[in-house]
Amino acid sequence: MTEDLLSRRRLLRAGATVAAALPLGLTATAGRAWVPGPAAPFDPGPLCAPAAATEAWSGPLRPIKLAWNANAVCTAAAPVAKERGIFAAHGLDVEFINFGGSTEALLEAIATGKADAGIGMALRWLKPLEQGFDVKITAGLHGGCLRLLGAKSAGISDIASLKGKSIAISDHASPAKNFFALLLSDAGIDPDREVEWRQYPADLLNLAVEKGEAQALADADPRTFIWLKDPRFTEVATNLTGTFATRSCCVVALRGSLIRNDRAVATALTRAILEGGHRVATDPQDAAGIFSNYGGKGSVEDLAAMLRSHTHDHRPVGVTLKQEIALYGDELKRVNVIRRSTDTAKFADRVYADVLS
Repeated sequence: MTEDLLSRRRLLRAGATVAAALPLGLTATAGRAWVPGPAAPFDPGPLCAPAAATEAWSGPLRPIKLAWNANAVCTAAAPVAKERGIFAAHGLDVEFINFGGSTEALLEAIATGKADAGIGMALRWLKPLEQGFDVKITAGLHGGCLRLLGAKSAGISDIASLKGKSIAISDHASPAKNFFALLLSDAGIDPDREVEWRQYPADLLNLAVEKGEAQALADADPRTFIWLKDPRFTEVATNLTGTFATRSCCVVALRGSLIRNDRAVATALTRAILEGGHRVATDPQDAAGIFSNYGGKGSVEDLAAMLRSHTHDHRPVGVTLKQEIALYGDELKRVNVIRRSTDTAKFADRVYADVLS
């Protein structure tokens, strides 16, 4: 009884603080303002405290727009959080914006308030963030989902065998190209001079290899996982290869003005997405079914297998995430994506925002 009373008092005190800062348009008909969702302390470790284990949300829901790619299985935490009531448990009414445009356009949409947040891949976002978009990374979501597949007929079996070969990619700023360029560089292969990157429509990368126009392809799940079922392909590497096994690849990012002006909302949104990621890690079959209903390609069984192959139990925040961002920055310097003059530790400090402590 005493613990429940203290929990309610903490929630009311937090609500009073937030209500004073919120615009009048966010009050409900009964005069109750939006206040944060479950008040239990956030655990940034491997597991999150599920919202269901805390006091149920009963106030008005705060509208939020979340940009995502409905074709990218790595974003499964978002629809899981929506369909399993995690967003609502945190006081949020989340509208998805399926964004298929350029990364720069997506980040501009977040920075200018057309969207409040987004989920995407660090290796695609770090370069635009270096250029100064008012968008902050608040959490890592998982590792895995990029694959480099080689044609068995061309003798592609490892990174070294790619020297002098062509790799099919969907675009020259893709996270797949950026990541596997790092592995090539680590193997002593110049990714700019000693391999050829050939661009094709994403859905036709496998055909480019089958026709012999390229000897390998680099892209993301679900495409690569499905193509790997073709016995003509072999998996050369993934973004969990070697030292990258404990690195996150997908991140949650929020507009800077939301963090500055509505920190409690930023906290609730980040926390809810991370809890969605926890649900993906603990019940990938359920997550696959939910993602499939949003148009995800592949059977539910294939999607569940993809999610199991990713590291959805790795959701870094704080110092750990900043270290990962700085490491990516150092590595992207080597393949001429990030400016050589960039101080990556300061860069990580600038693009990361701690909304959970």
